[in-house]
Amino acid sequence: MWVAQQSQSVFGVPLGTQHGLFWIKNTHITSLKGLQKTLRYALSYPNFAPKGLLHPGFRWRTLKHSIMNRIEQLFQRKDKNVLNIYFTAGYPGLNDTEDIILSLEKAGVDLVEVGMPYSDPLADGPTIQESGTAALENGMTLQLLFEQLAAVRKKTEMPLIMMGYFNQVMQYGEKAFFEKVAEVGVDGLILPDLPLFEYENHYKDLAESLGLAVSFLITPQTEPERIRKIDDLTHGFIYIVSSSSITGAKSGITDTQLAYFNRINDMQLKNKRLIGFGISDHETFETACQYANGAIIGSAYIKALKNNPNVAECTAEFVTAILLDRH
Repeated sequence: MWVAQQSQSVFGVPLGTQHGLFWIKNTHITSLKGLQKTLRYALSYPNFAPKGLLHPGFRWRTLKHSIMNRIEQLFQRKDKNVLNIYFTAGYPGLNDTEDIILSLEKAGVDLVEVGMPYSDPLADGPTIQESGTAALENGMTLQLLFEQLAAVRKKTEMPLIMMGYFNQVMQYGEKAFFEKVAEVGVDGLILPDLPLFEYENHYKDLAESLGLAVSFLITPQTEPERIRKIDDLTHGFIYIVSSSSITGAKSGITDTQLAYFNRINDMQLKNKRLIGFGISDHETFETACQYANGAIIGSAYIKALKNNPNVAECTAEFVTAILLDRH
């Protein structure tokens, strides 16, 4: 049997109780997918461990890490001051993807969001739009990006997320896209224009079976009922959009935004939360981290790369300035 704690069901699988612990009734797990879901849920509890049925020499830690998504592992190790950096693949140079990811890791970044350049981005401001246009002109394609990510995955275990738009997924082929993302070692997806209904009814089971963490965005205008739904469907983290605008640096964080962050915190959501849009320097990063598990920086890093295309040097200077005494 498998021992879990603090819950009466695991993805709909009833649990029994014995000696103060909850145990999963094995007869209710009827498929590999059901077992994967059950294990991922149970592994979210730090003290979870299997009892019985396994040989004493079984390498449980290896199994645990192979089942858990790297994003989930990150948030178990660190749930405050998480730094997520976004960059546009293919910018400033077509083949800079690997250097950027490895340089970000070396500089102390926790999580990297890889932007799929697109000709008609919906949520991006001028800086990221321009970088996307340049990347496409450089010759970046989804197929090339997948090849680059497969190569860099052999050199790092840092969590990687791909961010783009659903038209790109449709053009590639939805099932083929999700499968390829998992195959090359990417851990999660952010697709801002993917409707919740479509995801829940057509892609959720596929994403979960592949171990992909799909994150959704909330804004100051998102209704509480929808936030609860997003919290239910999200795996990985919730992307808190700091303001009702496109990406890009803003002039600090306002009292209105702080009230919005407090409102979200009061909802006691189950997922970790990262704040993005307008986070550009040490001050805004520090403020965001007081109200969430961390923050996402994109446009400011793209600008830094534009001003200094020496990836290693630019990245080290930029991240050091963001983290300062936390580095």
